[in-house]
Amino acid sequence: MKKIERAELQAKYNSIKKLKLNLDLTRGKPSSDQLNLSNSVMNNLKSKKDFKLDNADIRNYGEIDGLPSAKKLGSLLLNVKPKNVIVNGTSSLNLTAIMLQTLFFKGNGDGPWKDKKKVSVICPVPGYDRHFSLFEEMGINMITVSMTGQGPNMDEVEAIIKKDKSVKGIICVPKHSNPTGETYSRETITRLAKLPKKSSKDFMIFYDNAYAVHDFKKSPKLSNIFKQCEKFKTSNNISLFASTSKITFAGSGIAFMGGSEKTIKTFVSYLEKVMVGSDKINQARHVKFFKNPKALEDHMKDLSSLIRPKFEIVEEYLSRLPEGYANWSTPTGGYFVSFNSKPGKAKKIYKLCTDAGLKLTPVGSTFPYKKDPQNQNIRIAPTQVKNSDLKKAMELFVTAVCLAG
Repeated sequence: MKKIERAELQAKYNSIKKLKLNLDLTRGKPSSDQLNLSNSVMNNLKSKKDFKLDNADIRNYGEIDGLPSAKKLGSLLLNVKPKNVIVNGTSSLNLTAIMLQTLFFKGNGDGPWKDKKKVSVICPVPGYDRHFSLFEEMGINMITVSMTGQGPNMDEVEAIIKKDKSVKGIICVPKHSNPTGETYSRETITRLAKLPKKSSKDFMIFYDNAYAVHDFKKSPKLSNIFKQCEKFKTSNNISLFASTSKITFAGSGIAFMGGSEKTIKTFVSYLEKVMVGSDKINQARHVKFFKNPKALEDHMKDLSSLIRPKFEIVEEYLSRLPEGYANWSTPTGGYFVSFNSKPGKAKKIYKLCTDAGLKLTPVGSTFPYKKDPQNQNIRIAPTQVKNSDLKKAMELFVTAVCLAG
C-alpha cells in the first residue's frame, strides 16, 4: 500500500474513533423488531380452558418429554415423526449439554463415557463457540476438521475415526452453519449417516439444526439425515436438536431433541432424575402461536424481511475491500458471516475495531480452545443492531481491515 493511501486510511480511522461508537456485533441476537413479531405469544393463555391441553394441566408437574402438540411443532424443525421428539428446555445448546451428560453417565451401548480413558469429538471449523466451550468444560478432547462449503471434509473425518479409537462423536450445524453459513450437501449427509459403521457402536452424531427454517434467500435443501440413518441402521447414533430461540423469544423459546426410540428412552431415563416435568405453559403458548405449518412459514417470511437487509449491508461494505485482502461467506440464511483476513491479521483488526468502539467476537472463538491457527477468522453477527448503526460498524470494520492489511 502506498504511503499516502495509508495516511488517508489512518485519518479516516481517527475520525471514526472520535465518534466514540458503542456498537456490538459479537453474538447472533435477534433485534427488537424481530422479537416484536412474537409479542402475541405472551397473550395466548387467557382463560381457564387454556390451561388444559393434550389432556394435561399445563400448570402442573409431568410430561417430561413435552406436550404431544409441541412435539408436532418440533417435528417440523427436526424433520422426524412427532413420536421421535422430546420437548424440554429453551435452547438446542441446553439439550445438547443434557445429552452429553446422559452419555457420560449412561453411555450409548458401550458403557458410560465417564469410564473411558479418553473421549474425543470431531469439531468442524470454523464452528460454534458455545459447542466448543461446552466440550472443553466437560473435559472432552476436540479434534478439528476443515469445512468445504458443502459441510465438513468427510475424508478428514473418516481418516481420523480410522486411526483414533477415542473418537466418540461429531458436532454438526448442518444448515446455515455457524459461522460459515453453508448447508451440508446430500453426499455429506449420506457419509455422516454411515459414519457410526466405521466407528464404535456408541458413536454419536450431535446434529444441531438451530437454523433449520432461517432462510432469508433461496437456499439449498437439506437432506433428511434421520431417514438416511434408518436406512444404514445407525439411527441409535444420532441426536438432533432445534429450538424456537431465534424464531420467537431468544431467552424464552422451546427446545426439541429428536432420536430413535432407544435414544429417547435413554435420554429421558437421565432427564427424569434432574427434572420433574417440562415448561408446558411456554409450550402451549408456542403451539397456539404456530397453530399450523403455514403459520410458522409466514412468521419466518416476516423475520427474513427484517434480517435480509442487514446481510446485504454487510456484503455491500465487504465488497469494497481491495482484492486479495480477505474472503468471506455469503450466506442465504442463519445469523452470521464468516470473515477471513490475510493470515496473521485478525487480532490486529479486532484491536483496531475494539479501540474505536466496535465489539466483535474475540479472535479464536470459532475454534476449539480459542486457538485460530491462522489468526484470520472473524465472525460477524449483524442482526441485533439497527441498520444505520450497522453501516457505521461496517465502515469502521473495512477501514480496520485495510489498515491491518
